Amino acid sequence: MTNEDLPQDPAAVAEEVVGTASPPPFDLPDDPGEALPLVIEALIETRLAFDARTEDLQRVAAEYENYRKRTAREREEIVLRSTQRLVEALLPVLDSLESALAHEANTPGEEAILSGMESTHQQLLDVLAKEGLETVPAVGEPFDPNIHEAVMGGGDGRLVVTTEMRRGYLLGGRVIRPAMVGVADQETTEAG
Repeated sequence: MTNEDLPQDPAAVAEEVVGTASPPPFDLPDDPGEALPLVIEALIETRLAFDARTEDLQRVAAEYENYRKRTAREREEIVLRSTQRLVEALLPVLDSLESALAHEANTPGEEAILSGMESTHQQLLDVLAKEGLETVPAVGEPFDPNIHEAVMGGGDGRLVVTTEMRRGYLLGGRVIRPAMVGVADQETTEAG
């Protein structure tokens, strides 16, 4: 600290500080001119300690916020993985229902059974849709190896899905099972 940093009348400032504040935690000389530099030094040390504490508190607050965000993400991921496991376990049930619904009813009794199965199938799809399950678009769509698994057909040009042998599903926008499809060149399907 230089003399330029000191107030014009250090004795008056020291008298004011000593007279109005609680006594400092150290002994001050009786002469206000000698006390002022000690008080200013103590004030600077206190300010530095305060700044250090403030930085510590800001760091702790930032760490806590990061912790809170990380645990929220982890919790969402756990819920998504649990949902995915349950949905994947139910996919064979959906496949079986869809396979059974593909048969034509020959009697009124079979029609009633198929009607009940259709209702159950739709209820299951509705419940799973609320959890984020979507079907992979297939027949007529351009072949996309990210969501389709081609097991039949092929070609050299732009491929289009011509048949769907097993429905594919997305959960929360992520593929949990690609659609098993047959493909052909787009030009072949347009010509036919």
